[in-house]
Amino acid sequence: MSGLEIERKFLVLNDDYKRQAYSSSRICQGYICSGHGRTVRVRIRDDRGYLTIKGPSNSDGISRYEFEKEISLDEAQHLMELCEPGRIDKTRYLVKSGNHTFEVDEFYGENEGLVMAEVELQSEDEPFEKPDFIGKEVTGDRRYYNGHLSKNPYSSWK
Repeated sequence: MSGLEIERKFLVLNDDYKRQAYSSSRICQGYICSGHGRTVRVRIRDDRGYLTIKGPSNSDGISRYEFEKEISLDEAQHLMELCEPGRIDKTRYLVKSGNHTFEVDEFYGENEGLVMAEVELQSEDEPFEKPDFIGKEVTGDRRYYNGHLSKNPYSSWK
């Protein structure tokens, strides 16, 4: 899938998302290169591999170009060896809210303690229903981008 990615990100207040989730999967991802808002990412989600290229975000951080291609698990495992230091390890929970699905990421390792939710939209001003576990919006705050978290993990923030 390729095209414009429009999403909003939020911190999560509590673990109610776990009982509301209809699905969950384990994700490990690394970055072949990242900088100046552009990333080339390798992801292993359960037993499937993906290669993703993202462009820089617009000024408010809501939208950016994304190209994603499924690759074999073997290819993803080999490409993971080319990645920069710092990996993202998380469980992603899918929670339905109104007409949207929130993806809630619970991070592990050096990002332990961070739980974020994001919702993908069709337009930047599209209305959506926030689940009760949604807290402060962090859309556009680059500290919360996975590429940034791989180099500057949550545990190192003061």
